Amino acid sequence: MKRMRGWHRFLFGLPLILLLTHLFSVKELQQSSQTMEPPEKLNKKFDHLVLGPAAGQGLSNRLQCQGTKALNRTHGSNGRSSLEDSVAFVTVFTIYNSSVNTADDKAIKTEVGSASYNKVERSMAVLNAFINFIKVAMPRSNVIILTDPKSDFSVQRSQVTLYPIQGEYSRDKLMLQRIRSYIAFLDSRHKMLSQRPGNITHYIFTDSDMAVVDDLGQIFHDHPNFDLALTFRNNKGQPINSGFIAVRGTPDAILRAKLFLQDVLRVYRMEYMKASRMLGDQLALASVVKSKPQFDANRFSKTVAFTEDIRGTKVLFLPCAMYNWTPPEGAGQFRGMPLDVKVVHFKGSRKRLMLESWNFYSSSLDIPDMLCLILASGRTKYDF
Repeated sequence: MKRMRGWHRFLFGLPLILLLTHLFSVKELQQSSQTMEPPEKLNKKFDHLVLGPAAGQGLSNRLQCQGTKALNRTHGSNGRSSLEDSVAFVTVFTIYNSSVNTADDKAIKTEVGSASYNKVERSMAVLNAFINFIKVAMPRSNVIILTDPKSDFSVQRSQVTLYPIQGEYSRDKLMLQRIRSYIAFLDSRHKMLSQRPGNITHYIFTDSDMAVVDDLGQIFHDHPNFDLALTFRNNKGQPINSGFIAVRGTPDAILRAKLFLQDVLRVYRMEYMKASRMLGDQLALASVVKSKPQFDANRFSKTVAFTEDIRGTKVLFLPCAMYNWTPPEGAGQFRGMPLDVKVVHFKGSRKRLMLESWNFYSSSLDIPDMLCLILASGRTKYDF
């Protein structure tokens, strides 16, 4: 009988137990939902510059920052070279007709800080930022833009010139056309100097997604015996980056640089046309460089400049760590910035960081240079 009474009491209390369990589960779910962000908020990328701790603190071979002030650069931007007024920057840039006429390209906007760009507008914004950086670091230098004669854009800036060159500027052939345009430009400079000798102008050919943050005239002063300069990195398959090529402005050096690039173009056409959209030019450059008998490729693993005579051209090899440095995506993923970076290459998704860095820099009076700003940035991917 006692067992029956206990069983009845259990059955009577069972609904109350189930009710309390249900209420507890509902309350726990409500609490957890309050502490979790919705999925779309968690995955949202920042549309503005995010500053964090500068990576590489305490490492003697990395830039040390106090806020946005660099503490241990051995060569600062204050000392201008005497050659500054005789250096011109050359880049290839075009606006594709398909981009101008496509409704989707006009409608889709990218937010960068307080600005909003469609595809054409953001390409122009990157080009203008490229020019802006040069005007700060080397204000007397000229900028020459090699472009498709059919391309419909203008740049109303002092010391900036559009230089149309006939060619095939489609996206699939742009890297191939870039070498052709460089060759055509050097050929015209050589002919001009042969007919009308005058003051020497040195040329630095770069991608338009680069930021020059220090005076580059020192290259020609410190290394007086080269014709053409390339930037190298410790990458077995692609040790040469084609985004930076310097050419001494003497008639003989311009001619030898042109002949060197013609060799590169020939190798490109023969061996790397399958990579014509990307990387083909870099593969061709490496092939021509390594074609020299007994060339020591182990020097690419060190960040020390060196010179080699390759096919009759004196080629100066400059380390990417100084003249063509690319910030990894996410500043927390790398161990700081090398000392004395002079050129920052904002490849691919880093173009947003290039625009944000310029906007932040130009709106502030308290930033002595760009390097610590860039180093403390990029906490997220800056996709376009």
